[in-house]
Amino acid sequence: MISLAFISYIVVMSITPGPNNLLLTASGVNFGLKRTLPATLGISIGSGLQTFIALQAFSFVEQWISEIRMPIAIIGSLYLLWLSWKIYLSSAPEKIQRPAPASFIQMALFQWINPKAWLMAVNVAILFATKGEQPWLANIVLASASALINYPCIFIWAVAGDRLRLALQHPMRLRLFNISMAGMMSLTALWLLFDELNTELNFMQIYS
Repeated sequence: MISLAFISYIVVMSITPGPNNLLLTASGVNFGLKRTLPATLGISIGSGLQTFIALQAFSFVEQWISEIRMPIAIIGSLYLLWLSWKIYLSSAPEKIQRPAPASFIQMALFQWINPKAWLMAVNVAILFATKGEQPWLANIVLASASALINYPCIFIWAVAGDRLRLALQHPMRLRLFNISMAGMMSLTALWLLFDELNTELNFMQIYS
C-alpha cells in the first residue's frame, strides 16, 4: 500500500518550493521556529485530510476537479497575492508591531485554496488509490502516511527561516528578505494562475 513511489512522490511535492514552504520560511525569519510550529502542523494535518477526501471522492474526482479547479486557482492565487502584500508590509521599518504568525487552523484551511496542495491530493487519489472491501481504511492509511511524510519536508523550511533569522537581525536585511519573499510569493501566484489558464485553454481546444 505504502510504496516507494508513493513516498518519493510525497517527498518531492512537499519539499520543493511552493506557497506553504515560502510562508513557513518567512514565518521562521519573522517569528522564530517555536511560533511557527502550529503553522507546520496545520499544513501537514490539513493536507492529510484533504488527501483523504480526495481518495474518498476518487470515483467522481475527475468531474469534481474539472468543475472546481479554476475557481480554486483564482481564489488561491488572489489569496497568495494578499499574503505577499502582508509579507511586504511586515518589512516596513516604521512598523511597531509585526502581525502574528499563521495559526494551525489558518494553515490547515489554506490547503483548500492552495493549488499545489490540490495537485498533490488529487494525484495521490489517481495514482495510489486502492480498491477493496474497505477502501476507507486504506485511504486513512494513505492520507496519514502522506501527512507524516509531508511534515519533516516542510519543517525543514521553517527551520531554515529560523536560522536565517540570526543573520537578518539588521532591519535593512530583514526588510530586503521580506520584500524578496513577497516578490517570490507574487510570482508563484501569477505562475499558478497562468498555468491553470493555459491548461484550461488547451482543454477547450482539444474538445472544441
